[in-house]
Amino acid sequence: MKKIGLLYGDENKFPTAVIERINQKKPKKIIAEPVKIDKVLQNAPSEYAVIIDRISKDIPFYRSFLKNAALNGTAVLNNPFWEVADDKFFNGALAEKLGIKSPKAVILPSHHRPPHTQADSFRNLDFPLDFPHIFDYVGFPAYFKPYKGNHRELVHRVENKEEFFKCYGETGKTVMILQEAISYDQYFRCYCLGQKDVYCMEFTPENGNIQRYSAQTDKAPSLLHKRIKELVLQLNESLGYDINTVEIAVKGKTLYPIDVYNPVPLADDSIIGAQNFEWLVEHTAQLAIQRAEAHQEEHSNLTWGKFITRSTKGKSVDKIHKAQKVIQKDLQDLNLKVDNSR
Repeated sequence: MKKIGLLYGDENKFPTAVIERINQKKPKKIIAEPVKIDKVLQNAPSEYAVIIDRISKDIPFYRSFLKNAALNGTAVLNNPFWEVADDKFFNGALAEKLGIKSPKAVILPSHHRPPHTQADSFRNLDFPLDFPHIFDYVGFPAYFKPYKGNHRELVHRVENKEEFFKCYGETGKTVMILQEAISYDQYFRCYCLGQKDVYCMEFTPENGNIQRYSAQTDKAPSLLHKRIKELVLQLNESLGYDINTVEIAVKGKTLYPIDVYNPVPLADDSIIGAQNFEWLVEHTAQLAIQRAEAHQEEHSNLTWGKFITRSTKGKSVDKIHKAQKVIQKDLQDLNLKVDNSR
């Protein structure tokens, strides 16, 4: 029996709904349940073929558990090695490399020093920063937001340099991005699952949580809808996310990816609405079942984006494992024993 596990925190409805939906479908020799952890032994496999991760971004212990599980064959959605390395500033840079029009942005060091650092830790930064050039490049108005995560309380629209410096002083130890504000005609938030299923929701980011999703969903004109989906797929294929949302601003005929990094998308039906919630639950369940059916023991079952796979020139984790086994055999042939007991 293959197990699909949901790893989650204080949210209840979405993880429970996904577990129930998977089990209602009665996939052959597959069952879904909440992940249970009573010990994590080094290099020991987990009991799960697939784990859907909704919480490890906030809990380092869970992140290490997932990487250990992935090393031993668990398909973790999303890849715990890549998601921890990604950020919104990199996303914008990658979009430009892909030929996608992206808002201008700069990354800025945290206003306050991070823990365990001194003034000399930043000797390579030239203070004061070249703010006149930065402001000229990005322009005003602009959005000032964290480079990673969903800290919406720290997202500010700044109209001028005075407002920028006031906000900057209130951001503490958070690394921030100053991003060009795009005056858009339409705005969409798009779920992307399995790098093949895209669902577009009209979205009003300036509104409060509930009002953001109040417009008609998945109803963009067919040609525009097609272009948005193609762009969302291109970005997710490059980054390698199994589950993600992408925010797209439409200005005239140009599509701007505003926020590409949201691998633990909001899934509260009281906010996103019943129709959107139903789509997300159903397609998450389908994706988890597909990954469980495709799961191969003692192989890497992670998803890696094209950005990484092209960089490794085809050197997959499985090939690396095979090379390690060859080296170990050669050592044994030389009567050198590798101590794996530690």
